[in-house]
Amino acid sequence: MVVKNGSFVSTVESPDMVIDDGVVNFAITRLLKGLYGVSYKDIEREMGLLECVKQEVYRRLAAPYEDTKIKENGDVF
Repeated sequence: MVVKNGSFVSTVESPDMVIDDGVVNFAITRLLKGLYGVSYKDIEREMGLLECVKQEVYRRLAAPYEDTKIKENGDVF
């Protein structure tokens, strides 16, 4: 991932890539460390940001996937 003129440009284009979760964690941590300081306010902002990212991933990826699987296999409830 590269930041160019205030916009993020993805350098990961292939969904077939083998992704090491530890490397992703490291990259995100380094990104946040470079953007924020080390105060309670900064840590709180980072945690809030990560929570919003988590919710967006669920809304955009997980929920539609689950809806498809419910149609294919039936609902549990």
